[in-house]
Amino acid sequence: MVDDKHWFTEDYPEAGTAFSLRIRAKLHEEQTPFQKLEIYETEHWGNLMVLDGCVMLTSRDNFTYHEMMAHPVLFTHPDPKQVVIIGGGDCGMLREVLKHKAVERCVQVDIDERVTRASERFFPELCSANDDPRAKLLFADGLDYMRRLEPGSVDVVIVDSTDPVGPAEGLFGTKFMADVWRALGDDGLMVQQSESPILHLDTLLADVYTAMRGGGFTQVRSLQFPVVGYPSGWWSATMAGKGDVDLTAFRETDAAAKPFATEYYNAAMHRAALAIPEFCKKLMADRSG
Repeated sequence: MVDDKHWFTEDYPEAGTAFSLRIRAKLHEEQTPFQKLEIYETEHWGNLMVLDGCVMLTSRDNFTYHEMMAHPVLFTHPDPKQVVIIGGGDCGMLREVLKHKAVERCVQVDIDERVTRASERFFPELCSANDDPRAKLLFADGLDYMRRLEPGSVDVVIVDSTDPVGPAEGLFGTKFMADVWRALGDDGLMVQQSESPILHLDTLLADVYTAMRGGGFTQVRSLQFPVVGYPSGWWSATMAGKGDVDLTAFRETDAAAKPFATEYYNAAMHRAALAIPEFCKKLMADRSG
């Protein structure tokens, strides 16, 4: 909500906290067929995107989320060529995926076209890969898309979704995970945003582990990293793999010699993100396989 004309505030009643950004102006507002979309100009964080009252990204800090959702899973896979992004309507994830020249095709499936159109207008830097010939933008139901994919046709699936309410709710369920598992090849990997370890360890993060294992994945592992504008500022992404893949191993030489620029990700940050805090160890030991 907006407390007054100078601040945007998102409060988290369950945690007893709130996050505020000082704003200069509201640049855009609309009710899409799926959610309320707002764009603000902030004083220190560039433009701000809000969906249904929740911070989605700012110009200043979105790189930690996009890079840590994209590059660890792509460097963990031995040779990712076919990639699917479910969600990701701001197109920042697409931009990061297509920095990997070995990727031959990336399909982004987001249900809400208006998010992408707003991003093209207010976050053009995130949309720099939209015209890449390897990119395909679909505005459709991601659940249905995964259900219809040919078995074994995809190398990596990245689930860049909002919180598990409304259009995104089904993306956290066992049935969806089973559809992803079926669509992935033998070395296939998926990664899903799994919210805050400090706020959601025993709820959403635990549920993601359960759903992935229930969907057929034998190996599950989370990475942790900062995202300033998200609840607690401490976020996670959870990877899952078929077979006996070691999710703590990755192509470190390739990551260290990556031929593209990043602002946060490097091989050392990848290794660090895999470290498990003491309070998380029981969940990881019980559910990661």
